[in-house]
Amino acid sequence: MKSILKKITAAAVVLMTSIGMSSYMPSEITNAAPDEYHDDWLHVNENAQIVDMDGNPVWMTGCNWFGYNVGSQVFDGVWSQNMHKMLNEIADHGFNLLRVPMSTEILLQWKNGDPDPMIKVNEWENPELTVEGIVGGTPMYSFDIWNKAVEWCRENGMKIMIDIHSATTASSGHQLPLWYDSNFSTDDWLEALSWFADYYKDDDTIIAIDLKNEPHGKNDGQGMAIWDDSTAENNWKYAAERGAAAVLEKNPNLLIMVEGIEVYPKFEIGSDWNSPAVDYAHYGDESKQPYYGAWWGGNFRGARDYPVDLGEYQSQLVYSPHDYGPLVYAQTWFDKDFTRQTLLDDYWYDTWAYLVEENISPLLMGEWGGFIDEEHDPTGDNLKWMTILRDYMIEKKIHHTFWCFNENSGDTGGLVYDNFGKWDEAKYAFVEPSLWQDNDGKFISLDHKIKLGQSGNGISLSDYYGGTSIGDKTEASSSESTTTETSDKLRYGDSNCDGKVEIADATLILQFLTNKDEYKLTEQGMRNADCCNTGDGVTASDALAIQMLDAGQIKLLPYNE
Repeated sequence: MKSILKKITAAAVVLMTSIGMSSYMPSEITNAAPDEYHDDWLHVNENAQIVDMDGNPVWMTGCNWFGYNVGSQVFDGVWSQNMHKMLNEIADHGFNLLRVPMSTEILLQWKNGDPDPMIKVNEWENPELTVEGIVGGTPMYSFDIWNKAVEWCRENGMKIMIDIHSATTASSGHQLPLWYDSNFSTDDWLEALSWFADYYKDDDTIIAIDLKNEPHGKNDGQGMAIWDDSTAENNWKYAAERGAAAVLEKNPNLLIMVEGIEVYPKFEIGSDWNSPAVDYAHYGDESKQPYYGAWWGGNFRGARDYPVDLGEYQSQLVYSPHDYGPLVYAQTWFDKDFTRQTLLDDYWYDTWAYLVEENISPLLMGEWGGFIDEEHDPTGDNLKWMTILRDYMIEKKIHHTFWCFNENSGDTGGLVYDNFGKWDEAKYAFVEPSLWQDNDGKFISLDHKIKLGQSGNGISLSDYYGGTSIGDKTEASSSESTTTETSDKLRYGDSNCDGKVEIADATLILQFLTNKDEYKLTEQGMRNADCCNTGDGVTASDALAIQMLDAGQIKLLPYNE
């Protein structure tokens, strides 16, 4: 046995020397001691995973619900349905994160207490949203209604990520390419971000901010988001770092979502940001086009050359691409009989997938979705694309927020129909496998105490992890218990299912691999043992990862090489 352990230790030293350590180290939690408003903050660990305060990996699987960005002053659909009921239904259907498009304008309106220009609330269906609290009363101020939404999400164990969808409130505001426009400057945007982060700094219901929806443009005179190391006003990398600083100065625990841009120059053929705009997707010899194209907000080629730098708060950074299918726009990568591999080769990998494939950063797919019914998708190509992306995100544990709950998204449709009154069961059945669930099909909240939803089919983080930290070396080594415990809860590294993660687990894995007839792993032990490059089965790398954890060379499991 001693010779086996010496080999493991030597291999661990060699491996750590060869791979180095990632820059994604956890920052200190600086708010109050954990309680019902401070125990759910998330950060990115050295393995490029989003984890909770105990180092347990989480999976953020949510949906979008717009309205605050378009002039409704509230979620769309509250003009006909009860908002509280709709939020309950979203949580009951297993979505643990709600991405809410906003505008710089509405945040500054709330900050300054300016009156609502209009408000689309059905006061007969929403007595809780009236000043008097009665059917047919006077609708509350929109910020008060928003805070009711925050309260009801909290009651459902559902977290919120706001998204600055546009500078000016407008249904077409997202068409403008930048985070500033003729009405609101970059400084206004920074002021709005700072105020919002400060206002909710003691409420972990608000868990993330998407700094700007879909920066885009391709040097066609309409404005253009670039990505380099300059301090140009339209440099998205520079702006994102400034926006993150404005947020994290007020609340260093918020996750910061940074989207991509639209195009990136083909420097290898002499292009730069000043190259004349052409339709790079459809005209001429594409190999001679000046830019690599992408969906708006989807191009992260610049992040390889110029990574976003959040300094001491690097552990709060998450890159957030958007991706859509052929019904939204007939991109060139859909011209062939596409597969996962062709999508990776032709578009995904170099544009955004390398970030997760190379273990550089976690990803949150901020928007994906579309029609799947035969009327809108007679060829089935859109459903085919959605299925490929969904299954890829499940396999790679890519976080995501489905677009969208609203039925009034013209090029995708939504999860509901009949004036927000009924769920599209076929579309929901398609999305449901990509929602975070345990082995019993219970939907998992991002809240440590509150179960997801009201239906009884949701559990809390503590329910899922049993109130302990997975891969917590200190906890494992300090335990005095010698009683063997069995559990159906996943505990990475605990191959002998005794409730601890230690060298004995590594030894058992190696013995099992050497002689499976003599040394056995239970079904639960097999799941627990697959703690390195999860999904590849039980290998010697799993034993090595446990040794590295014991030696303090990594901080938690699972570990991805």
